[in-house]
Amino acid sequence: MPYAIWVTTANITDRNGAVEMFIETGLDIPTLLKILCDGGYTGEDFASKIKSITGAEVEVAKRSELHKFAVIPKRWIVERTLGWLDKCRRLWKNCERHLHSTLNMVKLAFVSLLLRRL
Repeated sequence: MPYAIWVTTANITDRNGAVEMFIETGLDIPTLLKILCDGGYTGEDFASKIKSITGAEVEVAKRSELHKFAVIPKRWIVERTLGWLDKCRRLWKNCERHLHSTLNMVKLAFVSLLLRRL
């Protein structure tokens, strides 16, 4: 389950949104050593900003070649989380007018996932 969820408008890049999330939420996890993310978060600038904010190392789980099947360690963790959200009918297409509505729908999706596992 995610520690923090942040929803931004489409004109903000994923990297800038992630940095904004760590700054705005004030997420303080003393045992956080590594942040696993997908290929959209590559870049030394992003990794150094996250390191200065959280003290954690950024690990990118990136595909090496398209159209070839290869097992990539830890990438399934990132893809699994996005797959859970795709199962929620209201989240497969962005039909909300306000960011807080989308944020609440994502939170409800994770709560329903948690309740199904109990």
